Amino acid sequence: MMKSPNSRNASITSKGQARGRGNPAPAISGAGALSPQEVTEDRALRPTRVEDFVGQEKLKENLGIFVEAARRRGDALDHVLLFGPPGLGKTTLAYILAAELGVAIRATSGPVMERPGDLAAVLTQMTDRDVLFIDEIHRLQPVVEEILYPAMEDYKLDIVIGHGAGSQTLKLTLPKFTLIGATTRTGLITAPLRSRFGVDAHLNYYQASEMVRIVTRSARLLGISIDAAGAEEIGRRARGTPRVANRLLRRVRDFAQVKADGRITQSVAENALLALEVDGMGLDPMDRSILYALIDKFHGGPVGLDTLSVAVSEEAGTLSDVYEPFLIQSGLMERTPRGRVATVMAYQYLGREAPQRAPELFGAAQ
Repeated sequence: MMKSPNSRNASITSKGQARGRGNPAPAISGAGALSPQEVTEDRALRPTRVEDFVGQEKLKENLGIFVEAARRRGDALDHVLLFGPPGLGKTTLAYILAAELGVAIRATSGPVMERPGDLAAVLTQMTDRDVLFIDEIHRLQPVVEEILYPAMEDYKLDIVIGHGAGSQTLKLTLPKFTLIGATTRTGLITAPLRSRFGVDAHLNYYQASEMVRIVTRSARLLGISIDAAGAEEIGRRARGTPRVANRLLRRVRDFAQVKADGRITQSVAENALLALEVDGMGLDPMDRSILYALIDKFHGGPVGLDTLSVAVSEEAGTLSDVYEPFLIQSGLMERTPRGRVATVMAYQYLGREAPQRAPELFGAAQ
């Protein structure tokens, strides 16, 4: 059994509860903020065993080997960095790793750890082989990150007591623990911190067949009646992201209960997603606004991120973290050194004729 985080420490939270972040993740594809009931449902949908975790097969195989090896040695798992776009299951995977190791997990997030004392309070409560999960680890304060280095490498914690000439350094020995960090922006993690992770785990977008399995499993857990065609329709439009699939499933359920007999069929799913303005590729109104701005206002690009964010009235960070990865993965946008560029596929998607581009001045393939 995994121990629950210590409720007396304000920096230790569980995913889905209020985490004290300055910038909560934006809603995607017509899904607004979750109600308390939906928060409870969302927790219930999270797999707790590796067998129930759909997709990421190669990653699961490698992590399984690392976990089994650590278990046989009776040692702590090496520090793990989970990275990838939002909603792919980084937090869920961290809890599964702790469960597979048979140890406790303590969860917090980078923005919460404002002072070295916050991190010290968490680390000194750890026991041997425990897991410390830090979400949004790229947002750690530099002063907190620096005391994390010896903790990760040597399991030592240096605490400065007092100020000025009378200050003293107290060295504490920590139990061997495993740090699991999660981030959507690996480029913002400093090189010294990243080099201290022994395992890099990249989560990719899910395949359509995997999304159908995720939708089917979630529908079963929520007691929703759905046929194979309805699950396929939702899974196909879920942007390869389980979090989006579960949100769309709940919204389609609402349409099925109000405008149909409660069962989600292909036609019910199509009509509901049409009302939510989620098209066959999974693109929502903001995705289309980005493409229209690129093509109509900036002639297909290149255009800088800040300029594009002003054009569509959305924060630059949200564009780069939430919308751009899927547009690039779908082949609708390119990210070049000079800025964002609409692809030929984007013109075709919007029913426009792609212009003939002049060759680049530097580095163009002949």
